[in-house]
Amino acid sequence: MPSSIRYQKFIQYFLQGLLILGPATITVYAIYVVFDKIDNILRPAINIPGLGFIIIVGFILLVGYLSSFFMMSRILSVIDKLLDKTPGIKLFYSFIKDFFEAFAGSKKKFTNSVLANVENNNVWRVGFITQEDMSRFGLADFVAVYVPMAYSVAGNVYIIPKERVRPITNISSTQTMKFAMSGGVTEVVEDAVKL
Repeated sequence: MPSSIRYQKFIQYFLQGLLILGPATITVYAIYVVFDKIDNILRPAINIPGLGFIIIVGFILLVGYLSSFFMMSRILSVIDKLLDKTPGIKLFYSFIKDFFEAFAGSKKKFTNSVLANVENNNVWRVGFITQEDMSRFGLADFVAVYVPMAYSVAGNVYIIPKERVRPITNISSTQTMKFAMSGGVTEVVEDAVKL
């Protein structure tokens, strides 16, 4: 076998191995970093690897469970209002609270996936309606659309006329987010959206 063919095979096998191991390694490493950071919170007091993580996750579950009871939900509501009205803390706390609720709370915002024609041409962006009514800004018949950036947690908010927004009905909002965040390389499970 000529050396050039052996070299090409070597490169091919290396790239195949990289494609297989890359995503798995990065995912495992990310899980390890999150686990280690959470576990380290109690490491000075409890120096048993993994126990700090279990205690913190258990505490979070306990707070979630207790918040479903009337008295506990009232106490949490008072704390929430106190933090929401404290100068200096208010801005930071309300931003973090809204961010978490947008993804996991009762006020989930990334459920209404759309195609948005931002520049009023035939180029469409994948996004999510976050506000249906923009009349507070003096813009009747406009909506706020969040457009995520590929391979990033960042994105842009556009306020555009309702007629330049088309709902995505053929795929779920989760599939839409994966498609947008991956730069369009993630294959959607359902039928493709027809323009």
